[in-house]
Amino acid sequence: MGRIIAITNQKGGVGKTTTSVNFAASLSETGRRVLLVDLDAQGNATMGSGVDKHALEYTGYDVLLGHVPISSVIVNAGDAGYDLLPGNADLTAAEVELMNKEDRERRLRAALSHVQNDYDLILIDCPPSLNMLTVNALAAAHGVFIPIQCEYYALEGLSALLDTVEQVRMSINPELAIEGLLRTMFDARNNLAMEVSAQLQEHFGDRLYRTIIPRNVRLAEAPSHGLPVLRYDKHSRGALAYLALAGEYLRRESTASASAALETAHAEVTENSA
Repeated sequence: MGRIIAITNQKGGVGKTTTSVNFAASLSETGRRVLLVDLDAQGNATMGSGVDKHALEYTGYDVLLGHVPISSVIVNAGDAGYDLLPGNADLTAAEVELMNKEDRERRLRAALSHVQNDYDLILIDCPPSLNMLTVNALAAAHGVFIPIQCEYYALEGLSALLDTVEQVRMSINPELAIEGLLRTMFDARNNLAMEVSAQLQEHFGDRLYRTIIPRNVRLAEAPSHGLPVLRYDKHSRGALAYLALAGEYLRRESTASASAALETAHAEVTENSA
């Protein structure tokens, strides 16, 4: 059953959609079956995946409101290498219409349950705000992946996000956990960036990914061509960084799975010996 990860930060402009698209493409490059869910009404992840958000018959809006099954809305993103549940401005209406729906926080979770076995990983690109769409993503997810820019207000915004995650974990989704934090748009020549990076390392330890995404022109150019940077310029620093992130993520998952298996085996041996 595919692991579901919500990629979110309540602060805009931190590389959230860039990370969603390029992380999905890099994981696909390793042979994983990936579904990217565009839950942002701006539809940038959809356009960045090479799908025209203006020409869609159905979007995530129709899935959340129960108009059509999710399997009828998912499209293949072609050269991007993954499947996509597209989004556009219709999602703005979903935000309003969901308020009067039963079980409104769990609509996405219910929809994804029908396709979860078809994928190894499902990534959700969340809106840059705390609204009903973001709550749906957090209610559906196993983990939260937080892109963060190393700047002055980064830690203040991060504190609010962590509070939100904890509230959702306690009230809606007890499985929800922080998957990790990713430093994006990083410029090592900037003293403030280095200071904030050190603070993140001190506060979050192993939850902070060692991979750092640099500021990179090719990474910024790729969305205008409707391509992940891996397909636009696979030798660029941005492409190599996201491939490194995919590798680090998979190594962490492998280690976590091995640890869980050892704990299970130990518990069984202890129980049988009792």
